[in-house]
Amino acid sequence: MAALPLLYSYRRCPYAMRARMALAYAGVAYQLHEVSLKEKQPGLLAVSPKGTVPVLLLPDGRVLEQSLDIMHWALQQHDAELWLGGDAKRTQSLIAENDGEFKRALDNYKYASHFPEQAPESYRAQGTVFLQTLEQQLSHQPFLSGSHLSLSDVAIFPFIRQFAAVDDAWFAAAPYPKLHAWLQQRLASSLFLQVMAKPLP
Repeated sequence: MAALPLLYSYRRCPYAMRARMALAYAGVAYQLHEVSLKEKQPGLLAVSPKGTVPVLLLPDGRVLEQSLDIMHWALQQHDAELWLGGDAKRTQSLIAENDGEFKRALDNYKYASHFPEQAPESYRAQGTVFLQTLEQQLSHQPFLSGSHLSLSDVAIFPFIRQFAAVDDAWFAAAPYPKLHAWLQQRLASSLFLQVMAKPLP
Protein backbone atom coordinates (compact mmCIF):
# COMPACT_ATOMS: atom_id res chain seq x y z
CA MET A 1 0.00 0.00 0.00
CA ALA A 2 1.33 3.42 -0.97
CA ALA A 3 2.18 5.82 1.81
CA LEU A 4 -0.36 8.56 2.51
CA PRO A 5 0.32 12.25 2.99
CA LEU A 6 0.58 13.21 6.67
CA LEU A 7 -1.28 16.30 7.82
CA TYR A 8 -0.32 18.01 11.06
CA SER A 9 -3.42 19.91 12.13
CA TYR A 10 -5.25 21.50 15.02
CA ARG A 11 -9.01 21.08 14.86
CA ARG A 12 -10.03 24.66 15.68
CA CYS A 13 -7.28 26.51 13.80
CA PRO A 14 -8.87 28.39 10.85
CA TYR A 15 -5.81 27.82 8.66
CA ALA A 16 -5.99 24.08 9.35
CA MET A 17 -9.76 24.07 8.76
CA ARG A 18 -9.43 25.42 5.25
CA ALA A 19 -6.65 22.97 4.45
CA ARG A 20 -8.72 20.03 5.69
CA MET A 21 -11.75 21.19 3.70
CA ALA A 22 -9.74 21.36 0.49
CA LEU A 23 -8.25 17.90 1.08
CA ALA A 24 -11.67 16.43 1.86
CA TYR A 25 -13.29 18.09 -1.15
CA ALA A 26 -10.55 16.80 -3.44
CA GLY A 27 -10.96 13.28 -2.05
CA VAL A 28 -7.34 13.09 -0.89
CA ALA A 29 -6.74 10.33 1.62
CA TYR A 30 -4.27 11.32 4.32
CA GLN A 31 -3.11 10.54 7.82
CA LEU A 32 -4.24 13.11 10.37
CA HIS A 33 -2.00 14.05 13.26
CA GLU A 34 -3.79 16.34 15.71
CA VAL A 35 -1.21 18.43 17.54
CA SER A 36 -1.35 19.84 21.04
CA LEU A 37 -0.88 23.58 21.41
CA LYS A 38 0.53 23.09 24.89
CA GLU A 39 3.61 21.28 23.68
CA LYS A 40 5.38 21.20 20.35
CA GLN A 41 5.34 17.87 18.58
CA PRO A 42 8.79 16.46 17.76
CA GLY A 43 7.48 14.99 14.51
CA LEU A 44 6.08 18.34 13.41
CA LEU A 45 9.23 20.24 14.30
CA ALA A 46 11.33 17.71 12.42
CA VAL A 47 9.57 18.47 9.14
CA SER A 48 8.68 22.12 9.80
CA PRO A 49 10.77 24.03 12.36
CA LYS A 50 8.24 26.89 12.44
CA GLY A 51 6.04 24.53 14.45
CA THR A 52 2.66 25.88 13.33
CA VAL A 53 -0.17 24.09 11.58
CA PRO A 54 -1.21 23.05 9.07
CA VAL A 55 1.75 21.22 7.58
CA LEU A 56 1.39 18.52 4.95
CA LEU A 57 4.19 15.99 4.50
CA LEU A 58 3.88 14.34 1.10
CA PRO A 59 5.03 10.76 0.42
CA ASP A 60 7.85 12.05 -1.81
CA GLY A 61 9.26 14.06 1.08
CA ARG A 62 8.00 17.47 0.04
CA VAL A 63 6.64 19.62 2.85
CA LEU A 64 3.82 22.13 2.37
CA GLU A 65 3.92 24.58 5.28
CA GLN A 66 1.23 27.07 4.26
CA SER A 67 -2.50 26.42 4.23
CA LEU A 68 -3.01 28.00 0.82
CA ASP A 69 -0.24 25.84 -0.65
CA ILE A 70 -2.00 22.78 0.75
CA MET A 71 -5.32 23.94 -0.71
CA HIS A 72 -3.82 24.52 -4.15
CA TRP A 73 -2.03 21.16 -4.07
CA ALA A 74 -5.28 19.40 -3.16
CA LEU A 75 -7.19 21.14 -5.94
CA GLN A 76 -4.51 20.14 -8.44
CA GLN A 77 -5.32 16.52 -7.55
CA HIS A 78 -9.07 16.92 -8.12
CA ASP A 79 -11.37 19.92 -8.56
CA ALA A 80 -14.70 18.58 -9.78
CA GLU A 81 -16.71 21.68 -8.83
CA LEU A 82 -14.11 24.14 -10.15
CA TRP A 83 -13.09 25.88 -6.94
CA LEU A 84 -10.29 27.37 -9.01
CA GLY A 85 -12.77 28.53 -11.64
CA GLY A 86 -13.90 31.78 -10.03
CA ASP A 87 -12.58 35.28 -10.60
CA ALA A 88 -8.89 34.62 -9.91
CA LYS A 89 -7.93 38.27 -9.40
CA ARG A 90 -10.83 38.87 -7.02
CA THR A 91 -10.08 35.64 -5.17
CA GLN A 92 -6.45 36.62 -4.64
CA SER A 93 -7.42 40.10 -3.46
CA LEU A 94 -10.02 38.87 -0.96
CA ILE A 95 -7.78 36.18 0.52
CA ALA A 96 -4.90 38.63 0.84
CA GLU A 97 -7.11 41.08 2.75
CA ASN A 98 -8.48 38.27 4.92
CA ASP A 99 -5.05 36.92 5.78
CA GLY A 100 -3.59 40.39 6.34
CA GLU A 101 -5.51 43.31 7.81
CA PHE A 102 -8.60 41.31 8.79
CA LYS A 103 -6.62 38.57 10.55
CA ARG A 104 -4.73 41.19 12.57
CA ALA A 105 -8.00 42.87 13.57
CA LEU A 106 -9.50 39.48 14.42
CA ASP A 107 -6.61 38.53 16.69
CA ASN A 108 -6.73 41.89 18.47
CA TYR A 109 -10.51 41.63 18.87
CA LYS A 110 -10.51 38.03 20.06
CA TYR A 111 -7.63 38.56 22.48
CA ALA A 112 -8.39 42.19 23.33
CA SER A 113 -7.18 41.74 26.92
CA HIS A 114 -3.70 41.16 25.51
CA PHE A 115 -3.89 44.38 23.49
CA PRO A 116 -5.15 47.04 25.95
CA GLU A 117 -4.00 49.91 23.72
CA GLN A 118 -7.51 50.03 22.25
CA ALA A 119 -10.98 48.97 23.35
CA PRO A 120 -12.35 45.71 21.94
CA GLU A 121 -14.97 47.70 20.03
CA SER A 122 -12.19 49.54 18.22
CA TYR A 123 -10.60 46.30 17.06
CA ARG A 124 -14.04 45.03 16.05
CA ALA A 125 -14.63 48.16 14.00
CA GLN A 126 -11.36 47.53 12.17
CA GLY A 127 -12.58 44.06 11.27
CA THR A 128 -15.96 45.27 10.05
CA VAL A 129 -14.26 47.02 7.14
CA PHE A 130 -13.70 43.56 5.63
CA LEU A 131 -17.17 42.37 6.64
CA GLN A 132 -18.63 45.27 4.68
CA THR A 133 -16.52 44.31 1.67
CA LEU A 134 -17.87 40.75 1.83
CA GLU A 135 -21.46 41.94 2.32
CA GLN A 136 -21.17 44.12 -0.77
CA GLN A 137 -19.64 41.27 -2.76
CA LEU A 138 -22.44 38.89 -1.73
CA SER A 139 -25.12 41.43 -2.61
CA HIS A 140 -24.22 40.96 -6.29
CA GLN A 141 -23.63 37.20 -6.38
CA PRO A 142 -24.23 34.17 -4.16
CA PHE A 143 -20.55 33.46 -3.52
CA LEU A 144 -17.48 35.59 -3.01
CA SER A 145 -15.86 35.09 -6.40
CA GLY A 146 -18.78 34.26 -8.64
CA SER A 147 -21.85 32.12 -9.07
CA HIS A 148 -20.53 29.00 -7.36
CA LEU A 149 -18.52 28.02 -4.29
CA SER A 150 -14.82 28.55 -4.86
CA LEU A 151 -11.44 28.85 -3.21
CA SER A 152 -12.17 32.27 -1.72
CA ASP A 153 -15.29 31.11 0.13
CA VAL A 154 -13.55 28.15 1.73
CA ALA A 155 -10.32 30.01 2.51
CA ILE A 156 -12.11 32.94 4.18
CA PHE A 157 -15.04 31.23 5.90
CA PRO A 158 -13.16 29.87 8.98
CA PHE A 159 -11.97 33.36 9.88
CA ILE A 160 -15.44 34.90 9.58
CA ARG A 161 -16.72 32.07 11.76
CA GLN A 162 -14.12 32.96 14.38
CA PHE A 163 -14.88 36.68 14.22
CA ALA A 164 -18.62 36.03 14.62
CA ALA A 165 -18.03 33.82 17.66
CA VAL A 166 -16.21 36.52 19.67
CA ASP A 167 -19.57 38.20 20.36
CA ASP A 168 -22.27 36.20 18.65
CA ALA A 169 -25.08 38.48 19.87
CA TRP A 170 -23.39 41.51 18.31
CA PHE A 171 -22.74 39.65 15.07
CA ALA A 172 -26.33 38.40 14.83
CA ALA A 173 -27.60 41.97 15.12
CA ALA A 174 -25.03 43.46 12.73
CA PRO A 175 -26.37 44.69 9.36
CA TYR A 176 -24.87 41.97 7.19
CA PRO A 177 -27.81 39.83 6.01
CA LYS A 178 -26.02 38.37 2.99
CA LEU A 179 -22.95 37.53 5.03
CA HIS A 180 -25.08 35.95 7.76
CA ALA A 181 -26.79 33.69 5.22
CA TRP A 182 -23.48 32.81 3.56
CA LEU A 183 -21.92 31.95 6.93
CA GLN A 184 -24.85 29.76 7.96
CA GLN A 185 -24.64 27.87 4.68
CA ARG A 186 -20.98 27.18 5.22
CA LEU A 187 -21.51 26.11 8.84
CA ALA A 188 -24.23 23.67 7.81
CA SER A 189 -22.32 22.23 4.86
CA SER A 190 -21.50 18.54 4.94
CA LEU A 191 -17.90 19.39 4.05
CA PHE A 192 -17.40 21.55 7.14
CA LEU A 193 -19.17 19.08 9.42
CA GLN A 194 -16.98 16.29 8.05
CA VAL A 195 -13.67 18.01 8.75
CA MET A 196 -14.78 19.22 12.19
CA ALA A 197 -15.64 15.75 13.46
CA LYS A 198 -13.45 15.01 16.46
CA PRO A 199 -10.72 12.49 15.61
CA LEU A 200 -10.90 9.12 17.31
CA PRO A 201 -8.50 8.72 20.25
